[in-house]
Amino acid sequence: MSDIPRIVVLDGYTLNPGDLSWDALASLGDCTVHDRTPSDEIVRRADGASVVLTNKAVLDCNVIDALPDLRYIGVMATGYNVVDLDAAAERGIPVTNVPEYATDSVVQMVFALLLELTQRVGHHAATVREGRWSRNIDFCYWDMPLVELSGRIMGIVGYGRIGRAAAAAARAFGMNVLVHDVAPVEPDDPRIVSSGLDELFAESDVVSLHCPLTEASRGIINTRTLGLMKETAFLINTGRGPLVVDADLADALNKGRIAGAGLDVLTTEPPGENNPLLSAKNCFITPHIAWATHAARSRLMDTVVGNVRAFLGGKPVNVVNGI
Repeated sequence: MSDIPRIVVLDGYTLNPGDLSWDALASLGDCTVHDRTPSDEIVRRADGASVVLTNKAVLDCNVIDALPDLRYIGVMATGYNVVDLDAAAERGIPVTNVPEYATDSVVQMVFALLLELTQRVGHHAATVREGRWSRNIDFCYWDMPLVELSGRIMGIVGYGRIGRAAAAAARAFGMNVLVHDVAPVEPDDPRIVSSGLDELFAESDVVSLHCPLTEASRGIINTRTLGLMKETAFLINTGRGPLVVDADLADALNKGRIAGAGLDVLTTEPPGENNPLLSAKNCFITPHIAWATHAARSRLMDTVVGNVRAFLGGKPVNVVNGI
């Protein structure tokens, strides 16, 4: 490796649309930042680089094989399925990720979605702006049932860092909590109870998904599991889109099998215009922004730079492929 490494960022815009700085990364080498890189441009842009950083740009085995100077791959996110880990390992190339940076922001989005479902703030604020309150004969009005969270049950699928933080927030709202994880769960709060998955779906007033996407968890929300849920229950997904079978959830919402859903992720992103969830009843969808607060992105940037610095110093950290 030369004394001055060549660093290429393939798709830096979502991390830094202009309100952060790349200066710390640039201080580590000859740095080129691309806002976005089409798949057919990845090899050309990364050619000659020893350090390549990606968010969603895919580095599969063919791309890795075509980059003989590549020595390090940094994923500017927690999930690293965009990189062929085995192909990188065969070349002795460490792949790193950013394991924790947005926990508080994601939990905040969980409850932003849930509170929209329970209070319909956006709807009622819009009717006030349209003049309806000014014309109303009573001092107040509401168009759908308003739901108090205290005393309700939140079911949390996946009890890692974010799941635990979501459970703590639910407790702050006075909710009782059921949790399910593939690993044994021993909550230290007696008001948080470990549960079987079917029991969790059946008893919860809110189900929030925080489990990783695996072959076992793919499509965990489907016609069968939705059929276990209460008709008054809400589903929240700020985890991974493919945890949900989109058509099954849309059907359940449209037929009133559950009361509503708040989704920050979808199976395909951006979604096709024919995704049935885009027009489903009582379905609130945000464009994968739970992670994107300025504070969370600042932490992400700091860790990305720290990962590169550690690699250049000969002691890589946050390595996900065993190198």
